[in-house]
Amino acid sequence: MPQPAEQIRFCTSRDGTRIAYAVSGTGPPLLWAGHWIRHLKLDWETPVWRPWLSLLTRNHTVIRYDWRGFGLSDQNGVEFSLERHVEDCEAVVAAAGLKSFVLFGLSSGTSMGLAYAVRHPERVDKLVLFGCQTCGRLIRGMTARETEEAETRLKLVELGWSNETPAYGQFFTVMHMPDANPDQTRSYNELLRRISSPSNVINLVRALWAIDAREVVPRVLCPTLVLHSRQDAIIPFEEGRQVASLISGAQFVPLESRNHILLDTEPAWQQLVGALDDFLPVAAAPPAAPGPAKAAFLDALTTRERDVLELVAQGLDNDTIGSRLGISTKTVRNQVSIIFSKLGVSSRARAIVRAREAGFGYRTAAPAG
Repeated sequence: MPQPAEQIRFCTSRDGTRIAYAVSGTGPPLLWAGHWIRHLKLDWETPVWRPWLSLLTRNHTVIRYDWRGFGLSDQNGVEFSLERHVEDCEAVVAAAGLKSFVLFGLSSGTSMGLAYAVRHPERVDKLVLFGCQTCGRLIRGMTARETEEAETRLKLVELGWSNETPAYGQFFTVMHMPDANPDQTRSYNELLRRISSPSNVINLVRALWAIDAREVVPRVLCPTLVLHSRQDAIIPFEEGRQVASLISGAQFVPLESRNHILLDTEPAWQQLVGALDDFLPVAAAPPAAPGPAKAAFLDALTTRERDVLELVAQGLDNDTIGSRLGISTKTVRNQVSIIFSKLGVSSRARAIVRAREAGFGYRTAAPAG
């Protein structure tokens, strides 16, 4: 999916901190309180965040912002706390002129999302929480060994955050995304070095460790979807399950993944896409144009992905497709997942319909491997 037109603007939080925010996509408004390891000018360039942006802007106008101390927002002399983060969100909402919207909190953005939803229930139509927790690790309590491990991580940040030696960034990246491929890992390592200073990272992480939202969570009133990776090494799976159990009527979707930040190259990505499609409001699509224009959404597909889609459209399963193309079933499965994301569908049946409308599935011979 090509990057949609995007506008980057600035607003001022209550304490005078300038916050950079961006607006892109079309459809109902969705405020994305994402992970702090992001940068408005770089997100579209990384294979980690680009699929997320493509997914969310597919059906929504997405408003996102750089955390205070990071990216294009003010980086010098800023204070980090849950209260300040909520005030930043309030400033972005006011500047963007949002009356009501979907609030999507991811990882560190979930605590702010919970607090904002309770403080402004009239504005939040629906709440999505990915990788959430009731409280930070200091509040949950740490053993002496866990404390030593946590402080060691911060020391690595202090010594190596701006260092071009890959080993420092590699450690941080592997903790968040143990199943990232080399391209995703390299991109994330580079992003880490460019978003902020080591002191801001350390101060923010300590503030996140001290967050306590246990009294806030049960007061959430809007429809809520909670998603969490089963083997998340950053925020325990039990934390996500507990948040879902404390919000009345919340839907809980366990994701079969080891990654704290989900990647579009893993099977669990389609779990995410399907859950969002079922939960979030979608604007009515305009009538499809006849003829070749129908295939415009396929422009992002590679040659190999087109070959895979041709065989999917013929109704073949992954094992048969792998045999036809001379690739492994796992590779087929990963490519099918990517194709689904690019087509904007969440099931094989929808993919077949869209592919056949665009002329796929009618070859008399299978493509060569």
